Amino acid sequence: TLGTQTDYRDGEAQTDPYSPEYVVPGGSIPELLMLATLAWGRGLPAGLAEVEMIERAREKRAWEANLPAMDSASNITKRRKMMDHMERKEWAFREQEIEKLQEVRLEVLKKLLQRQEETQNKLNAKRLDYHWQNHQKAKEEKIKKINRDCALMLRKLIAKRKNVMGKLERRDIIKEYTDFASQIYAPLSRNGYFPDNHSERYVVKSFYLDTFAGLCELEASLADYITQVKIKAPKPMYNATETGYIKRSARLEVTLAQVHQ
Repeated sequence: TLGTQTDYRDGEAQTDPYSPEYVVPGGSIPELLMLATLAWGRGLPAGLAEVEMIERAREKRAWEANLPAMDSASNITKRRKMMDHMERKEWAFREQEIEKLQEVRLEVLKKLLQRQEETQNKLNAKRLDYHWQNHQKAKEEKIKKINRDCALMLRKLIAKRKNVMGKLERRDIIKEYTDFASQIYAPLSRNGYFPDNHSERYVVKSFYLDTFAGLCELEASLADYITQVKIKAPKPMYNATETGYIKRSARLEVTLAQVHQ
């Protein structure tokens, strides 16, 4: 009256087919016993190869039944010829089986070689891509260096063109002070100026910062709202009762006010 459901298929839970025990009567040779070597997963269920094997076994048993008896010289000669013919037939069949097996192995080998070639081609493509990217980076760096050198040489040529004859020019103080890129504002180290040697000149020195009396005087000059901070408590958003309870009507009023805004 109850039904069950599993997480597995019937095929996954199925075991090998059951093979019951049997008794062979005396004097009989059942044909089914010729297939005793076959088992589930090793020839069963029977395919085309197994059917051909069964047919060949039947033909061989029929051939053995038709062999002449060895009671005379002619029968012995005939029996030997039939056995030679059957032996050549079996060897030819065996050669065909070997050729089929070799063809199957050759196909497997072709597939393996093709797969290996595809893998090698992928590796070669990755390697070529890696080298191409490295060459591209080197090319870009070389182009940047050429552009920097070109800009430097152009600046040098422009500077030389300004004074082609090599005449000495007087110093224009007004022009130097109006140009913030001149030697007045940005002196060059190659001209003998090192700003780190006189760094103490940029330190701020003040009476109000270096002495205690100056700090007291500076503090006294400040307004009261700077030294004495006053903090105003924020107004509550809701109108609470004396016990601190917030009524529902107060919440609704605040919500309506926000919606109205």
